Amino acid sequence: MMLRVIPDQFMAHHPRFAENTEHDYPTPKSLPDSPMPEGPTAAAEPDLLSSNLTNSTDCGEEILLYGDTEKIVIGTVLSIITLMTIAGNSLVIISVCIVKKLRQPSNYLVISLAAADLSVAFAVMPFVIITDLVGGEWLFGKVFCNVFIAMDVMCCTASIMTLCVISVDRYLGITRPLTYPVRQNGKLMAKMVFIVWLLSASITLPPLFGWAKNVTIERVCLISQNFGYTVYSTGVAFYIPLTVMLTMYSQIYKAAKVSAEKHRFMNFPRPQEQEGVYCMDAGVRGHHSSKRSKAVEECATLSKLLRQDRKNISIFKREQKAARTLGIIVGAFSFCWFPFFLMSTARPFICGIQCSCMPLRLERTLLWLGYTNSLINPLIYAFFNRDLRTTFWNLLRCQYRNINRRLSAASMHEALKVTERHEGIL
Repeated sequence: MMLRVIPDQFMAHHPRFAENTEHDYPTPKSLPDSPMPEGPTAAAEPDLLSSNLTNSTDCGEEILLYGDTEKIVIGTVLSIITLMTIAGNSLVIISVCIVKKLRQPSNYLVISLAAADLSVAFAVMPFVIITDLVGGEWLFGKVFCNVFIAMDVMCCTASIMTLCVISVDRYLGITRPLTYPVRQNGKLMAKMVFIVWLLSASITLPPLFGWAKNVTIERVCLISQNFGYTVYSTGVAFYIPLTVMLTMYSQIYKAAKVSAEKHRFMNFPRPQEQEGVYCMDAGVRGHHSSKRSKAVEECATLSKLLRQDRKNISIFKREQKAARTLGIIVGAFSFCWFPFFLMSTARPFICGIQCSCMPLRLERTLLWLGYTNSLINPLIYAFFNRDLRTTFWNLLRCQYRNINRRLSAASMHEALKVTERHEGIL
């Protein structure tokens, strides 16, 4: 979370702060020896110099003053994003909890992701909305600033790292279909979730225990701009997970591509095209024993190959779906967070460790673009998971009675359709 520093020159002339300027900024103990200007501005110059030296955060920026119409538009848009994030992730958690079919170990990671995104919407977004509407001024005090930054960093990092672990889980499920599902039990998933939140805490705690303290001067709340901490936090929270996700996606894509070539639907000649002999009624149309034996043999071979290919088709479809889903997840994640973390990494090297010289509108836009990822995640999973999508629709229509029975019936109907389709081919 990064909030804007208010320039001292602006506060000195703004009617809201003009009366308290002398009291808000204590006089430093010593000033460098320099000739004092003479004339009517001599008394005002030391105050301005004192203010600049005390904060050391004057980057020549101005606070954003919105009109009433702008405040209404901005507040409405950001509130809609927050409410939709709360609704979407709440539906994910409720769906997994009440639907037996969804209570699988692999969905523990989905619950962890939804919990992290829900925490962002509840504990972070409302304070950011208020701060944005007042133009970037932090109104909640120094103590809560540290608490707020800790919540922001932990929840966002947990969301990002859970996406990373999900990509690894999908990769192992595709590349090791015989061994990994056996090991994919509740204990393993719980350990993964615990590791995710532990790593998130490792980024959150250092500023609270003396290393790389956050910037919490008056009306300013800014995450630590220490060079070492910036590299460490952005690397662990974003660049390493992004690298892992891209690697997993490329491997799944390659596996799906190889599978598509290996298990492509076989272009067998149609039975009726084989010298005019039909497999299903070979005994009726075959006038000679040699032709009848040949037809029966060809039918048996075709049936055996199709039955063998049935399993391969199932694996192929699963790989294709996993590659498509993970590709959209990685794409949405990169689009939402990469600009923000690129700016966060470069900022201390460009602006120094005590201020932010980035354009305020750019910072706020990139920050909310990153938060929007918490809204997109449940939509992606609902779109690609039929059971989750059906559960969402039933919950929104308040038709939650017998939802497990309806889902089981729908799954059985789908399985029967697939079986009938394969039997028709055979």
